[in-house]
Amino acid sequence: MIELIINNPIIAALIGLGGLALVFGGILGYAAVRFKIEGDPIVEELDALLPQTQCGQCGHPGCRPYAEGIANGEAINKCPPGGQSTIDAIADLLGVEAPSLDEEHGTEADVKTVAFIREDECIGCTKCIQACPVDAILGAAKQMHTVIGDECTGCDLCVDPCPVDCIDMLPVEPTLQEWKWDAPSVTAPNIIATDKTHSASENADKEDAA
Repeated sequence: MIELIINNPIIAALIGLGGLALVFGGILGYAAVRFKIEGDPIVEELDALLPQTQCGQCGHPGCRPYAEGIANGEAINKCPPGGQSTIDAIADLLGVEAPSLDEEHGTEADVKTVAFIREDECIGCTKCIQACPVDAILGAAKQMHTVIGDECTGCDLCVDPCPVDCIDMLPVEPTLQEWKWDAPSVTAPNIIATDKTHSASENADKEDAA
């Protein structure tokens, strides 16, 4: 075997390179495990609660940077797309009192919307594509653009850059998966009043029977 390696320098070179690859691979693998930097778990949890619209209304370029800001003490009420429900969820996670939405960053939309491009008016300037933070717009220069409805988060960042104003924000019709029944609200005074009426009727019946 040794003679074969000595007499075949190509084989010797391949074996040498293979040995070096194994050695350096082992060193890199050990370093990756030994010096691994663990992510902050609270940032991961906060990021999961945010709506992932990447709209920048909170003052950060995306939801994860905002999650990191919250973990470092930033206010939790700067996310209009998430609305009050997201603020409440973050407050519950952090164990703090939930403030109301800071309207300086926008207002919570009552109805979810999605961008729609009037394609016959589109001039193919690509400015909306550049503005979209989630790559939900398809098109090319001087070609018609269109919006992938399932990918659009409704952040409306594509509306202002459009030079021909051919983008509308349309309400999203609820589907069977998203539709929720609004349960009728029953207040305590009504229940009490009903109970009192029922009790009065029973007492009257008893008096008549007597």
